[in-house]
Amino acid sequence: MKGYYASVAADSVLERLEEDNFVERLWQRDPAIWPGDEAARRNIGESLGWLGVVEAMQGRLDELDDFTREVREAGFEQVVHMGMGGSSLAPLVFERTFGPQEDWPELSVLDTTDPTTVIGVAGKVPMGKTLFIVASKSGTTAEPLAFGEYFYKGVGVMAEGDPGDNFAVITDPGTPLEQQAYDRSYRRVFLNFADIGGRYSALSWFGLVPVALMGIDVRELLLRAAAMARDCRRPAPDNPGVALGALMGDMARRGRDKLTLVMPASIATLGVWLEQLIAESTGKQGAGIIPVAGEPLGSPDDYGDDRLFVYLRLAGDIDPDQEDLVGKLEAAGQPVVRVELEDAMDLGREFMRWEVATATAGAVLGINPFDQPNVQESKDYTNLYLRNFREQGGLPEEEPALTEGHLQFYTETPSETAAATLAAFFSQAAPGDYLAVLAYLTESAAASAAIDAVRKRVRDALGIAATSGYGPRYLHSTGQLHKGGPGSGLYLLLTADEERDALIPGEPFTFAVFKQAQALGDLDALRKHGRRVLRVHLGPAGNGLSRLDELLGEALTP
Repeated sequence: MKGYYASVAADSVLERLEEDNFVERLWQRDPAIWPGDEAARRNIGESLGWLGVVEAMQGRLDELDDFTREVREAGFEQVVHMGMGGSSLAPLVFERTFGPQEDWPELSVLDTTDPTTVIGVAGKVPMGKTLFIVASKSGTTAEPLAFGEYFYKGVGVMAEGDPGDNFAVITDPGTPLEQQAYDRSYRRVFLNFADIGGRYSALSWFGLVPVALMGIDVRELLLRAAAMARDCRRPAPDNPGVALGALMGDMARRGRDKLTLVMPASIATLGVWLEQLIAESTGKQGAGIIPVAGEPLGSPDDYGDDRLFVYLRLAGDIDPDQEDLVGKLEAAGQPVVRVELEDAMDLGREFMRWEVATATAGAVLGINPFDQPNVQESKDYTNLYLRNFREQGGLPEEEPALTEGHLQFYTETPSETAAATLAAFFSQAAPGDYLAVLAYLTESAAASAAIDAVRKRVRDALGIAATSGYGPRYLHSTGQLHKGGPGSGLYLLLTADEERDALIPGEPFTFAVFKQAQALGDLDALRKHGRRVLRVHLGPAGNGLSRLDELLGEALTP
């Protein structure tokens, strides 16, 4: 298997794919290479437009150029892209990888109902000189619609003229969002390809409109993606996407289901995009691949036999600690895949490579990688909480089972102290399990560092993989895996007091209430599936996170 860690089993998987004409059938968009009845195969057939999106978008570049020119000539200084999951994660990768470009509008991506973040964006941008993009495939996703209403009202109050001039929409044809955009005379409506699912839409309008507006060379991104697409038409053993996907699926079947991503900080947000693509595509029917992104580095002794490592090595930005670790992992016999990136523009290549790989892994695992049967559950529970708020003016809350200082613990089996409660929760961990820290907190460098400390402490003490995600972002990403994937997760759900808040126009509740309802809704969904979950309310998040880490030190000390 050229360029990849090889095993006899993985080689046999590639041989079977060759015998089944998998590559040819993939590009012919044959839905029968994945399992399912007639209805499922019909839905799969309607989800394969990503295979031709590069050529389709190359044919629309003049339209994108015209819009980019129009935005700059109109004097816009900022662009705020508002979406969730597949409609926002590729723009988030571009924003955090490339950063502001001189003489181009600065891109910000809003994909959280956290009120401090929403208010922070509103305070950062000049309303009259900011273009707001509302992005939703279905046109009904609650979060971007709420963002749109909040900023539409803000522009109407702060700027002169028609607020619709400051708005654009990316959605599928025929959605309520499309109609709203026409009713309000938004500056532009981009109708995406209906046969592309959200998590496979990075190279469609959803990913390319915001990156073009920030001044990145979209033509070059697409050229790199097109080159990878050509490579992914090769026979299976020499096919960079199919070979990777075959290995991912084979390793997961043999217990190495923790796909651990190692990459330099400059492109680390790619891991957030990969988490959604892999977790939401494969995490169902009690199986799946568990992506582990951003986990603090350890030594070979810190990792068990449930890992497959992928090292994305960026030329010109080699992290010596990562280079050293990868060498030691290979020497210790851990499976390691090395992926070389020439520069950040190779993100175009990687989007295509990993989409092919994930589709292939789904076939190997016997899973439909294009549905998300459990995502709606958390939304339904959230809607019940919000309905209660509309009818009764508040959210129903269970009483904490234990309170110690600022910390409140919600569990059916509390112990006498906080440390003992944490010890009892983590005593359930077994080899092959993993921790998911689900943080309904304001995203910040300090919060991320504190969460990473928790992840490292748990991994080093228990020898299990440790993941994390900010809520509600992860609900549109790894949330499918948490409910539909293997029952090997321990879920530490963190909430905190909100420092600021803002009303959502047209609703009786605020962003803080919306965010709390999402946290409680996901807690209910996890419990419904019998998942091992502990909710900890931190009070003031900064102090609470530090205290939680201290308590974990006590709880996990032998």
